[in-house]
Amino acid sequence: MASYQPRDEDEACGIVRAAAGRPERLRLVGGDTKAGIGRPAQDEATLSAAGLSGITLYEPAEMVVGARAGTPLSEVQALLASRGQMLPFEPADYRTLLGSTGEPSFGAVAAANNSGPRRINAGAARDSLIGVRFVNGRGEAIKSGGRVMKNVTGLDLVKLMAGSWGTLGLLTEVTFKVLPVSERVATLAFPGLDDARAVEALSAALGSPFELTGAAHLPAGLYGPARTLMRVEGFSDSIDYRLGELRRLLRRYGEPEVLDGEACADLWRRVRDAAFLAEPPEAAIWRISTAPGRGPALTAAVAGLSAARWFYDWGGGLIWLSTEAAGDAGASVIRAAVKAQGGHATLIRAPEAVRAAVPVFEPLSAPLMRVTQGIKAAHDPAGVFNPGRMYAGV
Repeated sequence: MASYQPRDEDEACGIVRAAAGRPERLRLVGGDTKAGIGRPAQDEATLSAAGLSGITLYEPAEMVVGARAGTPLSEVQALLASRGQMLPFEPADYRTLLGSTGEPSFGAVAAANNSGPRRINAGAARDSLIGVRFVNGRGEAIKSGGRVMKNVTGLDLVKLMAGSWGTLGLLTEVTFKVLPVSERVATLAFPGLDDARAVEALSAALGSPFELTGAAHLPAGLYGPARTLMRVEGFSDSIDYRLGELRRLLRRYGEPEVLDGEACADLWRRVRDAAFLAEPPEAAIWRISTAPGRGPALTAAVAGLSAARWFYDWGGGLIWLSTEAAGDAGASVIRAAVKAQGGHATLIRAPEAVRAAVPVFEPLSAPLMRVTQGIKAAHDPAGVFNPGRMYAGV
C-alpha cells in the first residue's frame, strides 16, 4: 500500500489532485493514535500529516495559538504551559483506551472535536477553533477563519471541519483560542451516592453560581467505592469560598472529601481519557451523549448487557459504557435506549468485524444523510478522503 507524507501544503495539494484523478482512496492520519475509531478503512493508500509540523502562531497576549496539523499536541501544550496558558477544552488522550502508540497530533484535536471534562464550562474543541487551513478533494488549499472569533454568514467551514474525522479534507493548519491556567484546582468527592442521586447532586452544583469545571460520577466498583466528583478552578481564595458554599448547598448528599494537587489531577486525567474502562482490552467501549437528567435511566436500560460497566462525565450528559464485544457489542439495546431517552452513541472501541457490521456513529435520518452526502460531494467529489469511515458509502 502506498504511503504519502507531504512536506508542505503545496505538496499535499499535488498528492490529492493526483489521487482524485485516478481515483485513489486515501486514509488520512496525523499521529495515527485513533485509527481504531470508525468503520474499518476502505482505502488504497495513506496520506499522513506528520510532515506538516511546527507552531506557526503564538500570541500570548491575544490568547491564540496556531500550528500545522502534524505538530505533536504535547509540543503545543508544553509551549502554552511555559506561558501559563492551556487549551480550554481539555483534549483527551485515548492511547491507553485504544491500545495505540504514536503521538497525538494538533490537527487531530480539531478533526475529532476532541473535548474532555472541561467542556461543561469552556465548550467543545470546535468552540475554541477559530481558523483552519485544509486541502479539499480537488487538491485545492482552503483557508477559513483567522485569529479572532467572528460572526459567520453562509457555511462555517471552521466548525464544519471540527468533528469531520478527515472525511472532508486534509487539515494542514489549525488555530485555537487559549485560556490562562488556573492558580489552583480542587475537587469535592462525595462518597456512596447511587447514579440517580449523584446526577441530582451534580445538577444542583452545575445550576449554582459556583462554576464547576468538571462534574463526573464513578459508580461503585469502577474505582473503589462510588464517588461523585465536582471540580472548581481559579484563585485559591475563590476556591475556598466556593468549596464551602458547595458543601452547604449539597449537605444532604453527605460530607465530601477535598482533593488537591496531583491526586486531583490524576483522577481527572482518568476521567478525561476513559482510563477506568481500558481493561479488559477485548471489551467494546461506547461513548453516549444524552440529557444529564436522563443518564441514569439510559444506563438502567442497558444494565442487562453482558459485562456492562459505566461512568458519567459532563454532569451525567456523557456516559462511557463498556460491554462485551460479542455479537453486535450491545448495539441494538444501546440504540433503542438512546432513541427512548434522546441523544447519540458512538462505538469507540470494538473488533474490526463488529465495526464493519454495526453503525459506529449514530445513524442519521434520511434527510440528514442527504445533507451529509451533499456536503461530502461538495468538498470531496471523487470520494478520496477516509471513505466510509463515518457512514457506509460516504
